[in-house]
Amino acid sequence: MANRLAASTSPYLQQHAGNPVDWYEWGDEAFAEARRRDVPLLISVGYAACHWCHVMAHESFEDEATAAQLNAGFVAVKVDREERPDVDAVYMAATQATTGSGGWPMTVFATLDGAPFHCGTYYPPRPVHGLPSFRQVLAVVSESWSERRADVLAHADAIGSALAGAGPPSGLPHRDAAGSQAFAATAEQAVVQLARTFDATHGGFGRAPKFPPSMVLEWLLRHDARTGSAQAATMAERTLEGMARGGVYDQLAGGFARYSVDERWGVPHFEKMLYDNALLLRVYAHWWRASGSLLARRVVTETAEWLVGELRTAEGGFASALDADSLDHHGVTREGAYYVWTAAELLTALGPDDAAWAARVWTVTAEGTLENGASVLQLRTEPGDADRYASVRARLAAARERRARPARDDKIVAAWNGLAVAALADAGSLFDRPDWVGAAAEAADLLLAVHVVEGTGTTARGAGPVRLARTSRDGVAGSAPAVLEDYADVAEGLLALYQATGADRWVTWAGRLLDEVLRRFPDGSGGFFDTAQDQTDPAIARIGRPRDPADGPHPSGQAAAAGALLTYAALTGSHPHREAAGRALTEPLLISAHHPRAAGWALAVAEALIDGPREIAVVGPAEDPATAALCATARHARAPGAVLAVTDPRPAAAETVPVQPTRHDAAAYAGPVALLRDRPMVHGRPTAYVCRGFACDRPTTDPVELAAQLTS
Repeated sequence: MANRLAASTSPYLQQHAGNPVDWYEWGDEAFAEARRRDVPLLISVGYAACHWCHVMAHESFEDEATAAQLNAGFVAVKVDREERPDVDAVYMAATQATTGSGGWPMTVFATLDGAPFHCGTYYPPRPVHGLPSFRQVLAVVSESWSERRADVLAHADAIGSALAGAGPPSGLPHRDAAGSQAFAATAEQAVVQLARTFDATHGGFGRAPKFPPSMVLEWLLRHDARTGSAQAATMAERTLEGMARGGVYDQLAGGFARYSVDERWGVPHFEKMLYDNALLLRVYAHWWRASGSLLARRVVTETAEWLVGELRTAEGGFASALDADSLDHHGVTREGAYYVWTAAELLTALGPDDAAWAARVWTVTAEGTLENGASVLQLRTEPGDADRYASVRARLAAARERRARPARDDKIVAAWNGLAVAALADAGSLFDRPDWVGAAAEAADLLLAVHVVEGTGTTARGAGPVRLARTSRDGVAGSAPAVLEDYADVAEGLLALYQATGADRWVTWAGRLLDEVLRRFPDGSGGFFDTAQDQTDPAIARIGRPRDPADGPHPSGQAAAAGALLTYAALTGSHPHREAAGRALTEPLLISAHHPRAAGWALAVAEALIDGPREIAVVGPAEDPATAALCATARHARAPGAVLAVTDPRPAAAETVPVQPTRHDAAAYAGPVALLRDRPMVHGRPTAYVCRGFACDRPTTDPVELAAQLTS
């Protein structure tokens, strides 16, 4: 049996390389083999940090008898959903349409051309609670394929017709003008709708399980900044505080788990994902900017340090995730074993006095908060003694380091690295941490060096078409093409990095990526498909080209594209990009009327569009403290989606040397950021301009006046 997964760039596929199942990767080879044998496809979709994926692998895919039955009746295809979100999207839509729910592992049976006809998620090795065993499902599907093929194909056609019928809705008309009444009214309605599900006791929305609502929180902070909404501020602050004090936050090392299984944010599902932590790092930094909260500062500092220390790869990018499972002290694989503590373990690590103190601070009880008597650390009371807190925390962290660590999925996903670049650039500039900004720049350089390729496969450096690879590993790009969120989120990261560094090349590259979005992803109704028109997989195209305007655990591709397009337009003055941003918001904002939690990022972008966004140009010598003071004032302003551009007016210091020399007190900028052009210093002093649509207030050299302009 060929081992087709061993050379994959996906750690998830490599985890299955030693299975007795005759796995294929998604692609032409699998489809050709299914046609040759005239057997259906079994498509198993998961990801490396997925706990139940590991469970089903151990119970079924590592079992010789189950593997033999699977190999005899099917062509088995293993898919990493993080590497192939396009494949995951169409089959998840089918799974949800036919079963009413979804999740991973996802188990889909498909015809010879990939059309799904039976869908499910996890199947146990034995029947339990009315759920058939995996081998029973295999037997029934095989029998149906052999004996009732016409019924199977008819069912596949019905599923395909249902999926094809889902098209873009009509409704909210596009309004391009900043301060659009339509967008503002939509935001107000969404706040009212969201408040109906708000948990005023613990923070968050709805009932357990609770996922960190990162995009919604960013929107609420922006809405409060624009309108002064106490309701929005309260919902954001209570949720941010509840998560930071709960077990969903790693109290020893920083970073957030994927979600909480209870309503108190107390008991996490322990996997740690890059996208969650990038989004949360950015929103906590913005909460600190709004409030000055010491808790927010601590979370930002710890999470940024954790992200750089734990997820950064040798090539300078950021790994996708840490697993939920690890070996406990008995050598048994257990979810959360690395993170939880018993009272006895605290005693061993700290001694009696500090153990008792730590148990009170972090809510560790003799009974435990988990079924095995262990507790997740939760900061339910303030420690009081800061020095003792730091000492005890450091000793517990050192003791934890002696445990078996969770596995790391070290593939680089373009979109999620774009989110990390944006978060580190924002946090680094706000907290005056050039090391964080430097880490963001290294990750961006990796994306441009490895993930950006021309159509021929050579590294892109010129001005031609750009193609992105979705993933890489060990500095080698994978074969999966990038999807809309990759282009949009990488552009978002590059634009944030420009605002932190002033280096023009980040804007130039962002523009090239967004040009590809406008050229290859439009859906004809003002929105975007999730796959490029020239890189949509043929099997996926037969089922239905993916387009989902709703946020999941990270911004939808369409909302992410709208945000990056709007920021780029604010820096460059490009009206087509601004127009495209406004059109792309229309459909997600329709969703927000009834499901604001699924449109958080679109609402956040809409807040920026309503406010302008503010465009801030600072002109002054780089080493002048007055220039730094103006920049700091601009960065600490809360104006939603505000952009900052900085230039040194002296030709020798400019990144792009002007054609004509200019006076020392005139801005000699000739780069891609049109916001900086023709912006002289006033009386030879560093000067700031606050604009909307490039129409500017009176230039100022005073940080206090600048702050007033940014809050007017």
